[in-house]
Amino acid sequence: MSLTAELVTPVDVELRWSGTDPAAAGQIVEFATEPQGAYTILQFVPPGQTSYKHPDLIPETTFYYRVRPFYGSASAPVDVTLPPGDYSEKDQENDHEWAPPKVVPGAVDGKQPSRTAVPTELKASVMHANGIRFTWTDHANDEEGYLLEVKPQGGTEFTQAMVMEPDVNSVGLITLPEEKAATYRVRPFRYGPASSVPHQLTGRNP
Repeated sequence: MSLTAELVTPVDVELRWSGTDPAAAGQIVEFATEPQGAYTILQFVPPGQTSYKHPDLIPETTFYYRVRPFYGSASAPVDVTLPPGDYSEKDQENDHEWAPPKVVPGAVDGKQPSRTAVPTELKASVMHANGIRFTWTDHANDEEGYLLEVKPQGGTEFTQAMVMEPDVNSVGLITLPEEKAATYRVRPFRYGPASSVPHQLTGRNP
């Protein structure tokens, strides 16, 4: 995969890439500030997207970029409609013990590669007006992580709501206002080979 990085303003970089694998579930866009430094995820993007703008960067700093495909099969989707109400002080006081990602014993059957291991039995439990707990059975044996994906009602594409560690099969989500009615799915994933690594030195603030 070929990647270019253009400094379109002194502190904004626009990325463009080509040569993506049509079998990929999407691409992950990452950056670092050292040539061999640890990369930070900017976004998981859908397979048809071939550009990304990284705005408002630290002035006079070198940024390194790479794009990697990711692979994995998504579960069947579930639709969730939350009751009316905003996130309240009562919700804030809730200990949300159901929310952290965890591995539930008995809900793991890791026998297949993540490219073909479709998660099953995805269930969404409404915990309060802005909280949902998701559980599922994990069938993958080689995933590098799990994604929780969301498509708000009326939306056209799924986006990533959460990135989790391997083997996770239970997680809670505090929803955004536009997610009162939405569709969700989960996906085990593995990374593919990285693109070329262009870099740009930002200028001073405009």
